[in-house]
Amino acid sequence: MTIASCQTVVDSSGRELINHGTVEYPVSCCHDDLGVNYVPWHWHQELEAVRVDEGTAIVAAGDEKYIVRAGEGFFINSSVLHACWDYEHSSCRFHSIVFHPGLVSGNEQSVFHEKYVDVVVNARSLSFAFFDPQQQWQAQALDCIEKTWQANRQESRFFEIETRNQLSLLLALLGENCKDSIQHSGRTLRQSERMKIMMQYIKNNLDGRISVADIAASASISESECLRCFRNSIHTTPMQYLRSCRIQRAAELLRGTQEKIHVVAHMCGFEDISYFTKIFHQLKGMTPSQYRDKI
Repeated sequence: MTIASCQTVVDSSGRELINHGTVEYPVSCCHDDLGVNYVPWHWHQELEAVRVDEGTAIVAAGDEKYIVRAGEGFFINSSVLHACWDYEHSSCRFHSIVFHPGLVSGNEQSVFHEKYVDVVVNARSLSFAFFDPQQQWQAQALDCIEKTWQANRQESRFFEIETRNQLSLLLALLGENCKDSIQHSGRTLRQSERMKIMMQYIKNNLDGRISVADIAASASISESECLRCFRNSIHTTPMQYLRSCRIQRAAELLRGTQEKIHVVAHMCGFEDISYFTKIFHQLKGMTPSQYRDKI
């Protein structure tokens, strides 16, 4: 199986658009170098299991942030907003397994679905699990991730069966050892759904004037609740997130089109070219023209 670098492409709600595996084999294995590219805020219906190989990562999931070092790992549940960054220029590298829960459960009437998969996937308060190699069951979970990765990298004999076996064991370990977290959290789910609506509104209106009031109204909440959701979920303000989305879109246009820089700025909602250049430099470490020349 070909192991590829992760390229996170999302729609207007932050949902990842990359297909993970195929209908016949719904799992993908990829590696990330956070020293080159961070993983932006996104979500997907698939489950994700990660082991850090080198350096240190900052992982944000739900309304929490975590520092994950080499040899450690983590699990991201279905539909959870999450992002990753390199920590203190450590050149963090990790490999991840992204898989559809149906790989383990089969049909929804099976004992595998009811006993091992559903109990984890529908535990909305279990948005994230940290794996410490010093803890016995967590070391076993890390071993599941590593064995899955190696089986797919080498395409060993019966690697598809080995993958399903290891990921089944991983979910069983989570279900057995995270019982305190396995309870439905209405507040967490409600906040996540509001964030997806507001993120979609922002992505759909990058070229126009947007206020906090507009963003809040898109989810039918107050401005103060909007600010709280952004602060608790992705640890930033709505306007800071808007600027980062605009700059990310500008970078895509600079890479993929020949539009003049002032036109790109206007297409991304910046009326002042000097301000656009300033913000672009803050977030990308170079001016728009330097960015385009580097491509």
